[in-house]
Formats: sequence, structure tokens, C-alpha cells
Amino acid sequence: MPPQPPSAASRDEPVIRDRGDACPGALRLHAADDGYLARIRIPGGMLDADAALLLADAADRLADGHIDLTSRGNAQLRGLGASCGGELQGVLVRAGLLPAPTHERVRNIVASPLTGLDRRGLPDVAPWVAELDRLLCASGAAAALSGRFLFALDDGRGDVTSLDADVNLAAVRDGERALLWTADPADALLVAAADGPRAALIAASYFLDAVRRAGTRAWRVSELPAEQALCSGGLGDRLTASGIPSRVVGGSAAPSGTAPEPGVVEGPDGTAALSVLAPLGRLTTAQWRHLAGLTGRVRLTPWRGIVVPGLPAGAAGDALAGLAGAGLVTDPDDPWRSVTACTGRPGCAKSRADVRADARAVVAQARPRPQPQEPHAHPPGIRPLPVHWSGCERRCGHPRGTAWADVVATADGYDLTAAGHAPHRGVPASELPAALAAVRRTTSHDAAKK
Repeated sequence: MPPQPPSAASRDEPVIRDRGDACPGALRLHAADDGYLARIRIPGGMLDADAALLLADAADRLADGHIDLTSRGNAQLRGLGASCGGELQGVLVRAGLLPAPTHERVRNIVASPLTGLDRRGLPDVAPWVAELDRLLCASGAAAALSGRFLFALDDGRGDVTSLDADVNLAAVRDGERALLWTADPADALLVAAADGPRAALIAASYFLDAVRRAGTRAWRVSELPAEQALCSGGLGDRLTASGIPSRVVGGSAAPSGTAPEPGVVEGPDGTAALSVLAPLGRLTTAQWRHLAGLTGRVRLTPWRGIVVPGLPAGAAGDALAGLAGAGLVTDPDDPWRSVTACTGRPGCAKSRADVRADARAVVAQARPRPQPQEPHAHPPGIRPLPVHWSGCERRCGHPRGTAWADVVATADGYDLTAAGHAPHRGVPASELPAALAAVRRTTSHDAAKK
């Protein structure tokens, strides 16, 4: 695996925080080289058209005319002026995106993007999102959570429980029960599904108490020292005291799933959803309005994608073709399918390169996408190793829960590392396409053989 950033440290080496969390929000803007940045939390990534269009108007009037998607299904505006904070706040209040200003940075909730939209028959956890968000905003204590603390609400397919969340709530297929855990799914507690959101908030409170005892100012569950590690017994006692019955389910394994594939998702009762990706997680406001206008609802995914629910099945194909024409990724074999990058230059002062421009140059040299009559470039279920481009060793925005090829800008070029391959040091940008192609081709071939 590529080197992990400090947030992935093990409990054997706890992170000692000597300052408060400076994670940006909608009210606490971050000063970047291309202007100020606002990060707007969107629980579950779920937006209606009115909110989406107000956000697009703000991006055009106050920012750089783009909306960026984050690895937690949130939205970012860049290029904001230093004096626009009050006006932006007013827009977000009208859009319903600031229900509790004191809690706006802690509303970090990801949910299975296709929950209730496909034919898998899994429980719909969308109601959990609204309930957990309501409880979170109503809890004075929850305002002490870090802006990096993450809740994952999974409908049982295992997609968002793969994202290293701090509190995980996974539906059991019967729809009546749920599994709750923090660090280890093998230590999960079984609770009633109706109690799930409240149980998740209690787990977060249990974490805050552990942080106070540890005195390390930890932001994430993984940062707690071993002696303060959260355990199911202690959490179970908290739940019991709050009137929530639970029991330990020893040896449970987390469900294992993946991000939604681009394309049409067949749903129940003659409906369909569209799943698309934005290259490098960045959309123009024209693309954003196109998406919001299709059905009046969108879901942002933790993989920098967008799901559009509620189309008539017969209209889905034409709608998908329209999104492809708008420059969005609609084909699983699109070269952009597995390429991510940090902001890089000129937006970040710490970056040593314009990594997005270099990533675009590499993708431009990739094999053209197959036509419908041509075979897929890879066997079903096998994709090339994801590639993440970083302008420095911090590796902002790197993939979670998966292996990836790590491309990091240095003073001497790019360093390329990937599991099972000898590292390449100081590779010029012009030579990266060949080096990456060899790494990704070998990895895909090995995966296919397995």
C-alpha cells in the first residue's frame, strides 16, 4: 500500500493534537491561493433542486463558477472573496443547508447512494439520514465533534462502511435490525433499526468522553490511544442507560461493497436512476444545473459522483446520453473512472505541481472508450488500479478503503508507488503515462487471474 497520511495512524501510535480542528466549513472559510474555500456539508449527499440551484447561483456570483465534490459527498466552492461570507451564509440558509450554524462542520454523514433506488431489495436508509442529522443538530454536546468525524449509514451493501468511518450503522436485510460499530465490525452491536440514528449519536458521545479522558484532542476514533479504545461493552452500557436494547454480535464481518458504477440503475416500479461521475470531482454550474433539472433531486456520492433518482425507466437512456454529452462520466470503462487528484497548483500553496493538468494529460493519452459493440477493456468486475495524484506528501483527498497507485509531486518530478511494484522516483510528467500504464495493466491482470 502507498504511505498513509497521519489520519490513518494506528492506535499504537496515537495522534497528539496540539491545536483545534481547522477543517473548513460553510462559515469558517479556508484561505487558499485561488481565493477562499467553503465546504458545505450535505448529509447523505441528498439535495433537492431548489437547494442545488441556489448553490449554483452562489458558485457563479461569489466563487469561480464550479462546484467541487468531496470524498464525503459534500460540496465545495472555491475562489470566494474575503468579504462574501455573510452573503454566502444567507444563500445557504435560504437553501436549508444551515439548519444549525453551530453544528455545520460536524454534519458529516455518508449513506449508500443507491439506497431505495435499485432492485436489490435492501432496506432504505434515507430516513436514517434525516433523523441522525436532526438529532446531531439538536445535541449541544455534538458540536464538540471534529469536522473530520464521520458517520456511515449503510443499507447492507457495504459500500459506505468501507470508508473508515468513525461510527458505522449498517441495516440488516430484514429491515428491523441494524449493526452498530466504531473501530471494528467484529465488535458490532445489534440494535433495532428504529433506534439506529439515536444509537449512532450515543456512540459519538462515547467517543467524546474517551477523548476527554485521553487528553489527546483526537479528531477520529482511530486516533485514540489503545487504553482509551472504544469497546462494545462500554457502548452497550451507554445504550442500555438510554433505553436502547442491544447485544454484541461476536465475529461479525463488515459487508463488502463498492461504489455505484456509472450508467443506468434499474429501480422498482418502472423507475430508474442515473449514476455518473465528475472528472476530478469538479463540475461547471451548467453541468450541475443539468443534473438538478432532470428530476429535481440529486445525491452526491463519496466517490465524487452524482446519482439522479426518479426517472421513468424509458427515459433513462436518453437522459444518460445527455449527461455524457455534457462531459460527465457515464461509462464504467471511461479513463476518468479511476483517477482522482488533490487541488494542486495554483489553488494550493503547498503543491509542487499542477497535478490536475498533468492528470488530464495522462488521461488524454489513454485508450479511447469502447464503442457499444466493442468488448469492455477489462473483464467484468475488474478495473484498473485507481490512481491518486498529490501535489505534496499530505495526499489530500486520497482514496479510502482501497489500494491505489500513489503519484506524488516532488522537487525532482513525481514519485510513483503501488503495492507489489518497485517504486519509481523522480519521474518526469512526460514519462508518467508509460509508467502508470505498466503498473495498472499488471495489477488488473493479476486481479483477473484471481
